[in-house]
Amino acid sequence: MIQADFPILNELVHGRKLVYLDNAATTQKPQVVIDAITEAYSKWNANVHRGVHHLSQVATQKHEDARKKVASLIHANSEEEIIFTKGTTDSLNMLARSFGDAMVGEGDEIVISQLEHHSNIVPWQMLCERKKAVLRVIPLREDLSLDIEVFKGLLSEKTRLVSVAQVSNVLGIINPIEEIIRLAHEQNIPVCVDGAQSVPHLAVDVQQLDCDFLVFSAHKMYGPTGLGVLYGKKEWLDKLPPAEGGGEMIEHVSFEKTTYNVLPYKFEAGTPNYVGSYAFGKAIDYLQETGLECIALHENSLTQYLEQQLAQIPNVRVYAAGMPKAGAVSFNVYRLDGSLVHPFDVGVLLDRQGIAVRTGHHCAEPLIDYLQVPGTVRASVAMYSTEAEIDAFIAALKKAIMMLE
Repeated sequence: MIQADFPILNELVHGRKLVYLDNAATTQKPQVVIDAITEAYSKWNANVHRGVHHLSQVATQKHEDARKKVASLIHANSEEEIIFTKGTTDSLNMLARSFGDAMVGEGDEIVISQLEHHSNIVPWQMLCERKKAVLRVIPLREDLSLDIEVFKGLLSEKTRLVSVAQVSNVLGIINPIEEIIRLAHEQNIPVCVDGAQSVPHLAVDVQQLDCDFLVFSAHKMYGPTGLGVLYGKKEWLDKLPPAEGGGEMIEHVSFEKTTYNVLPYKFEAGTPNYVGSYAFGKAIDYLQETGLECIALHENSLTQYLEQQLAQIPNVRVYAAGMPKAGAVSFNVYRLDGSLVHPFDVGVLLDRQGIAVRTGHHCAEPLIDYLQVPGTVRASVAMYSTEAEIDAFIAALKKAIMMLE
């Protein structure tokens, strides 16, 4: 049983066995990942790349092997296209600084969507303020899908980049990213895909998608916190400037001029998180040994079951009901008089019964404002989630609703 590989799932919360349904925020870690972190600090900890001694060479090899595993996972052309960052947020900020400095000027436009996480909004806003550029937003249709017809009209000779989530972190909706990329590329506009919620659940092939950039985090796919990935096509990374300066990213430094390292190192200033990369490599091994297709089928089945069970509760409104989703379902609870039960209250009562869900605006305030609610309750599954846990969650939710009426 997969749950046996995740020690935290044996924990008791308020005297009850933990039911963890907050996987869109972060996933739990298998023992093999926990052991990898201990191994690194116990057996071969040393700074990478610049050391001639044995420990440094071992650490360097393990760090670079992990980079190759990431490249293989998303089908990149080369490990040169894999930049290690602190996470998805860091990846997007890095891209906004680097791409923005080189490619964006006054009056230029960046296109994002109504569904975006703050990490795919704020860095572009900061860029637009800095460069006097304009941020354009793809609106939503009544069913909460992206309005592709409006998107077509947003693209122009002024558009420098489109940056869109493949999967909404709030609603779990799978956006038509292939169509978005195709439409943008027809006008020679590059596309960044926020894959924070898609890479953990879907088979993402950057060559098949033909995306120019892809960003995601290790901690949302059973790896450690503090590690992310920025994938970029080599032709883009070659012509973009570094976003940060310091050690590692240089070729030669003098007071007159600095020249930069080769890819991917010119984007990796300072000591990298080599322990995190090694542990993430172990997480990737674990995923592939378990079977990526089997995991996807299991999670898809559970997500559908979760939504179906929620839809049968009269007091519950499921957002984007019936639309294809990846791992997450958002909902709210309403009283018999039609008034909204605050999501926080629902979350607290679920927690008292050992159920972990996420409540609030989920770092997507523009979307929550559009829904005209203070927040939602989000339940999200992972490879170790079970139908029995969904049943326990539904039973706990029904009990909470009775207490809140």
